[in-house]
Formats: sequence, C-alpha cells, structure tokens
Amino acid sequence: MRNLTNSLAALMLLLIVVSCGDNNPQPKPRGYFRIDLPEKQYVTLDTMPRYGFEYPVYATITPDYHSIEEKDWANVEFPAFKGTIHLSYKNVDDNLPEYVEDAYRMIVKHISKATGIRDSVIINKEKNVYGLMYFLDGEGVASPLQFYLTDSTEHFLRGSLYFNMYPNNDSMQPVISFITDDVRHLITTLEWK
Repeated sequence: MRNLTNSLAALMLLLIVVSCGDNNPQPKPRGYFRIDLPEKQYVTLDTMPRYGFEYPVYATITPDYHSIEEKDWANVEFPAFKGTIHLSYKNVDDNLPEYVEDAYRMIVKHISKATGIRDSVIINKEKNVYGLMYFLDGEGVASPLQFYLTDSTEHFLRGSLYFNMYPNNDSMQPVISFITDDVRHLITTLEWK
C-alpha cells in the first residue's frame, strides 16, 4: 500500500512538472466578427429627377433627411454594414470650379487621420461622366471613400461613404472594398437626365 501511495505521489508530481511547460503565455490577437458578404445583384434607380444608376439589392435608397429641401440628394444605405453613401447633387451654372474645390475641401478635412490619400480619375465619354474617386487610408478616417461626378456643363454629383460606428478601417477593410465595388458599379451605370 505504501508503494502504491508513493507511486501515485511520484506520478502526480511528474504530471505537475510536465504540465508546467512554457512560462511565457502569449496573448491571443483581438478577434473580429465574421462578415458575410452577400452576392452582387443590382437594380436600377430611376426615381431621381436629374440622374439614375444601378445600386445593390442589399442597399436601400432614402432621402437625405438633413437636407429635405434638396430633392436630388439621396442616401444609399447598407443596413447590414451600418454604412451609407451620402449623395448630393448640384446644378452646374458656371460654378463647376467652386463645386470641385468644395469636394476637395471635404477630402482635406480627413488629412489629420489619413495615412494616405489615393485618387482615381473617372472618364466615361459615352455617358458624359467625368470625375475623381478618392480612397482615404488610415484606421481613424471617418469617410474612407469619396467621389464626385460631373458632365462639366449641367450636373455635379458628390458621394461619400460613412459608417455609423467608430472608424476602425483596418477591420472594416473587407466591407470597404466590397462597397467600393458597388460604387464603381454606380459610377459605370450613372446616366444624367
């Protein structure tokens, strides 16, 4: 009996010593929620008086409640991602440089948080659509994507993507890229009325 007790005590001591392996525990990286991205499908928006385009079926078009008097302003809302593309429209009447400068000022407001700003020129001669798309990189940037489109004589449309949450664009990058593809589709299908 004594040998059995000594053997069990030795076995337990051995298990304790063996189980105390690495004394340098490593913290686990912060995890994020899994983001399921829907399949790309589009429908046509033809209810706006000055322009029309295709938008994704997983988005909704709502009026801009902050500027009710502006009938040509709209929001493309992505409820699953808590994101919104705010669209503002202006008639061009020899004031295009003023509108372009205003769009640029909206980009400059984000410079303090941005680690980089890239732009992409938009030229669609067939549909008479020209403009710039801005990509604002950085974890704390409130609007990671902005753009403006014009025909340079009558129409000016500006858009900006915002999320209804604290900006953490590193973890939101898959959603930002996904919505960027939708914005490119919007731009490709845009038609002036």
